[in-house]
Amino acid sequence: MLTVLLTGLRARWAAFLGSFVALALGAGLLAVMGLGLSATFHAPERAPLRFASAPVVVKGHDTLTVEVRRGPTTAPAARKLDRPQPVDIELLRELRARWTVTAAGGPDAVGVDGPADRVRALVGDRAQVLTGGDRRRADPEPEQDAEALVALNSLLGTAGGVTAFVSVFVVASTFAFAVALRRREFGLLRTAGATPGQVRRMLLAEAAAVGVLASAAGCALGVLAAPWLARTLVDGDLAPDWFTIRATVHWPLYTAFATGVGVALAGAFAASRRAGRVGPTAALREADVDTDVLPLGRAVLGTGLLLAGLGLLVWTCVGEPSELLKRKTYMTRSMLLIGGAALLSPLLVRPAARLLRLPGATAMLVRENSAAAVRRTAAIAAPVLVTVALAGSLLGSATSVTRARAAEAREQTSAPYVVTGTDLKPVAAAPGAAVSASASTSVFVRDGEEALVKYGARAVSDPAAFADLARLPVVAGDLADLDDRSIVVNEEWERRTVGTEVAVWRADGSGPVRLRVVAVLALGTGDNGPYVTRANAPGAVVDRIDARGVTPRALAASGGTVRTADAWAAATHPVTNPRIRLGMVLVLGIALVYALIALANTLLMATSVRGGELASLRLAGATRARVLRVVAGEAGLAVGIGTALGLAVTAVNLGALGAGLAALSAPVALSVPWAAIGAAAGACGAVATAAALLPAWRLTR
Repeated sequence: MLTVLLTGLRARWAAFLGSFVALALGAGLLAVMGLGLSATFHAPERAPLRFASAPVVVKGHDTLTVEVRRGPTTAPAARKLDRPQPVDIELLRELRARWTVTAAGGPDAVGVDGPADRVRALVGDRAQVLTGGDRRRADPEPEQDAEALVALNSLLGTAGGVTAFVSVFVVASTFAFAVALRRREFGLLRTAGATPGQVRRMLLAEAAAVGVLASAAGCALGVLAAPWLARTLVDGDLAPDWFTIRATVHWPLYTAFATGVGVALAGAFAASRRAGRVGPTAALREADVDTDVLPLGRAVLGTGLLLAGLGLLVWTCVGEPSELLKRKTYMTRSMLLIGGAALLSPLLVRPAARLLRLPGATAMLVRENSAAAVRRTAAIAAPVLVTVALAGSLLGSATSVTRARAAEAREQTSAPYVVTGTDLKPVAAAPGAAVSASASTSVFVRDGEEALVKYGARAVSDPAAFADLARLPVVAGDLADLDDRSIVVNEEWERRTVGTEVAVWRADGSGPVRLRVVAVLALGTGDNGPYVTRANAPGAVVDRIDARGVTPRALAASGGTVRTADAWAAATHPVTNPRIRLGMVLVLGIALVYALIALANTLLMATSVRGGELASLRLAGATRARVLRVVAGEAGLAVGIGTALGLAVTAVNLGALGAGLAALSAPVALSVPWAAIGAAAGACGAVATAAALLPAWRLTR
């Protein structure tokens, strides 16, 4: 068996080359993504800046803690406040009476030159006492480093997930097609006395050998590529400038190696079962690679994935349409649909190929050959489907959500001008004019008895002007009723009946105060409310002014940036976020590279064994040029079928997103990324044509 294995690997090294490259690339990407993820788990330890010389820092409380129910008992739930509370004046007086106190940059914290234990005993629970490295929590934006890594963590995790998904698909497809082409060989082995188990073990051993070598090479590649990835992320503003990736943690390499070998074995397992069923009589007839093009296992798995994807889309649209707007959600749903459609693609290839009705003998040969060789055509179309569907679904969903938010923001104000900035100054309104100043704030409420929820809110200075200029999607109540003892909520709130009272904690942790619900808004894309007055937003500073009947020159006196409402919506909700786009390009680049590898490998294998078929065409009178046109046409048709199926999956995903936006009463502004889809399909077409023509040119000499 070992001799047969080594001989087979040497004889068919070209057939295994594509699988080796795909596995090595997959293991390398998983290794580098894992190393990147491990680097995001901990922000760097930085020395305190604001109170570097003070051994002890007394800081006001910066979290709101409320008792909530946890099963049969209660437990504290904590949420971060917008800004720390000031140090109590009485406490400050007591500290100054005993030690030297240093105030720096605001009333929220002071440095104390005294023993930590004695300071802690004096302060008690009136404030926080920070020592050592914890003193950095009194610096401006102390969580900035950790927060900078959250989005990066999500990006690398998503890229790793896409890598695993596409690599499994590509390797499984490659092994399946390679096994189909070797049907005659397996028949000969069975005739020579090989048992089905021996045939299966031979294939699994080949896969294991390729998997071990490729995974080891991929891990080495990942270690070398880690610094380059870190530089790319920093240069693209996806990571802070201090971010680095070092191969000092070994678990990502172990995981990548094990995953690579596991993917190789998993990809070969189903193919080996089919190979073991090849009977000895297959050696006595010409192998027909298109029998059993959709085995029961593949059909069941593909149908299950497709139904799961469609079912989740429908369930989410009906139950939680806001989930469709989240990147993780539309990525997960997309991969389920893509996987199901790709697995079931052999069912769709023949009817799709029959649709080609161009005149001429070449077109007829292309159509009939593609329809007859279902397995080959499906193996070419599937990676194209994956790439096009990922490009259309992910980029299309991201752009559509952003456009919907921009359109929603523009629709929610009737003011011709919007001023934005930090701590804007008041603007005088002439008779007949309307000026609505508002500030960013937060409110905290209990969600039932089990959770404490923080909502980003807007605090309005003039409720009458706000009601005059706002065009919010009110589903109940009236904005004009907003005052210092009331609140405007949205449909996400548990208590959302007009006239009921809700217990609310303010942004500084004060409360609870009971506010009456005067209006309820549709949920929209997530930025609809709540709204309170400035009286319920202590410490909030005006950062936006909506104005009508005031000249831009007069608005400029506020000290902010004056824009028309259209320009403001475009500036604050750009259609293309550079960070998101770069992250998507990274993810889609992985899928495209895999697709190109799969196409090149499949077509090189498939065309190389068509010597007899192509020779028959020459004997029938076809010129060499016509034979090459037929081969190129078959590759182009398969790529076209894959593109069409990918567009169909994209249409389903974007259609569900549109239905979700409509259910949220948000603007439906769907966007299809035709440029990205065209580029992906064009690259696939070019590689497929070249990979088909190279061996065909050699065979028809």
